[in-house]
Amino acid sequence: MAILENIRKRTTVLILIIGMALFAFVISGVFTSNDFGGAKVGSSVAEVNGESISIDAFRQEVETASRQYGPNFSSTQLVNTVYDQQVKKAILNQQFEDLGIDVESDQIVEFVRNSGYAQIPDFQDENGVFNAEIFKTTIADWKVNDPLRYDAWLQDEKRIMQAAKEQLYFNLVKAGVGATLTEGQFDYELANDKVDIQYVRVPYSSIPDSTIQISKKEIEAYIKVHEDDYQQEKARDLRFVFFEEKASADDENAVKDAVTKLLDDTVEYNSSTDRNDTIPGFRNTADMAAFLDRNSDTKYDTIYKAKKDLPAVAADTLLSMRDGQIYGPYRDGNFFRVSKVMDRKENGTVKASHILIAYVGAARANPEVTRTKEEAEEEANRLLAEAKKEGTDFTVLARDNSDGPSAPRGGDLGYFQEGVMADEFNDFAFGNPVGTIGLVETEFGYHIVKVDDKQDIVRVATLSREIEPSEQTINSLFTEATKFEMATTDVDAEQFSDIAKESEYNVRPVNQIKQMDENLPGLGSQRAIVQWAFNDETEVGEIKRFDLTNGYAVVQLTKKYNEGLMASEDASSRVLPILRKKRKAEQIIADNSGKTMETLASDNNVTVSTASALTRKSPTIPGAGREPMVVGTAFGLQKDEVSDLIEGETGVFKVKVTNVNVAITLPNYTTYSNTLRTSNTNAVNSAVYNALKEKAEIEDNRAIFY
Repeated sequence: MAILENIRKRTTVLILIIGMALFAFVISGVFTSNDFGGAKVGSSVAEVNGESISIDAFRQEVETASRQYGPNFSSTQLVNTVYDQQVKKAILNQQFEDLGIDVESDQIVEFVRNSGYAQIPDFQDENGVFNAEIFKTTIADWKVNDPLRYDAWLQDEKRIMQAAKEQLYFNLVKAGVGATLTEGQFDYELANDKVDIQYVRVPYSSIPDSTIQISKKEIEAYIKVHEDDYQQEKARDLRFVFFEEKASADDENAVKDAVTKLLDDTVEYNSSTDRNDTIPGFRNTADMAAFLDRNSDTKYDTIYKAKKDLPAVAADTLLSMRDGQIYGPYRDGNFFRVSKVMDRKENGTVKASHILIAYVGAARANPEVTRTKEEAEEEANRLLAEAKKEGTDFTVLARDNSDGPSAPRGGDLGYFQEGVMADEFNDFAFGNPVGTIGLVETEFGYHIVKVDDKQDIVRVATLSREIEPSEQTINSLFTEATKFEMATTDVDAEQFSDIAKESEYNVRPVNQIKQMDENLPGLGSQRAIVQWAFNDETEVGEIKRFDLTNGYAVVQLTKKYNEGLMASEDASSRVLPILRKKRKAEQIIADNSGKTMETLASDNNVTVSTASALTRKSPTIPGAGREPMVVGTAFGLQKDEVSDLIEGETGVFKVKVTNVNVAITLPNYTTYSNTLRTSNTNAVNSAVYNALKEKAEIEDNRAIFY
């Protein structure tokens, strides 16, 4: 009662406190918003030049893409695809706005006319041709009478308008892209001016890498001069031990024993009759379908099968067995199986080849076929006589003459069972011995048929049990993973590998994973691990166990890479070869300055080589590789002139020009300028967008939401 009395005395104070708390809550909502009616901070999946891409709209696009692409795309693939599309749309729309680019209704109609939408029957006249007036009327009718279809069309219309704007924008850029006759001439000369040379190459490999010492300061200085080449994204390095959930040897034996026990009859006590009943096993059951329904992981397949359709490990044995015989247990992939031959059909599958001679009016005849039925019969008889000649290769004859889709395969139709082919074709193939060649007429035309082979087919009942880890194995695996996680958590981070090695676990590193990566080598799709690695609270050296669909992974974060200029140790693998090559070139040039080609070759244990018909457009020297500096230098020399030492890609060169072949002068270079113009125009869309994207300021927030 004393407590209640105190609360009553302080009612006014409590009201004030509660009111202030509510006021603070409301105010905090205002100041954590971009504006009074706008989206809150963190509600955009990206910002492009300050323009937000709403996460809500983005999710709708991902949902639409999911329906479009189906189950073949993972969620991360869908997100990345939609992200690229939305960033491109934002960048281009900013350009459209700056330039005042828009599309009118007539332009939309014209775009539809020249797109796949023109094939929609509702937009076509009685002749199947797109009609603008019918198109407009149809859309108006949908608006009134079919709101759902109209709403769907509005979404299509947005995409059409976007595509039309993009087409207009890129066409404007393409209008300024071309190639002059002089550029065409230059391109022609790059490809057709040729030189022959003698050369000596002292390869960089002649100096061991170990003799060239590059300091950390030199690497840092090089990176600073070439900053644009050594920018890196935010990335992470991991290492992990994978505890795979798989059956043990005891589990495999248990499955095998279970299958074996099902072979024979068993005796069970029947409480309702107070007597023992004999339960038929796989060997003696009279109702195979019911038995397999109760006891097998696969059902009874009553279809007769040829050798190629049987399990590879058992096919030969099964085809050699008599009806009622049993084979197994045998291992087939991740199953133990026992198979019983239930029935057999001798020569139940035939392998045949044919040459089809079609004619006008035959079923599925290619429109290019113009021969009459009489002409087809005459041609078929001619080919039949040719096919029956000794020494004729039926495969070549079919490839050169057949109108059927099997022509590229030499007419080979493979193996087929009765009832698959047209009746006339079927009767000939199954009614004649192997090697027979004859003429058959079907609705498709005339066939010269060759019976290539026949095989028996069998109907097989198979009792299958999948090999799965037992509950005991799964529990033991969990214990192992947990013990390893605990053993590595409270010790120095570097001991992760040592502890794994003591337990004979395999440690697998994964380097330079990016923020929106999904697949990890050795683990598959593991988005949760990537998100954990990029969490700001996850420290280098930290360890965590992840429950996977097929086991457990104990993962350690080993390194963080920040966005920006690479550190010298991260860039060293790329920079060291460059600096070593430069140092080797300087050393080779210093040691061989002023030497003749012969002396240079002799002193460095190399030979004087030759290369002919070198061009500037493809500056490759046979035996040396791509050497643009060397080839370019050669084109700057006169015949019989010798170069100084040249720092090439694979070594230091000295070159002598032995012949110069100047391309003949053409009356005009229109063809070459047109080719250049086409090439330049084709590159516009990607080149322009890539340039805009590189210049844009893009803030990517995908990892916050996905």
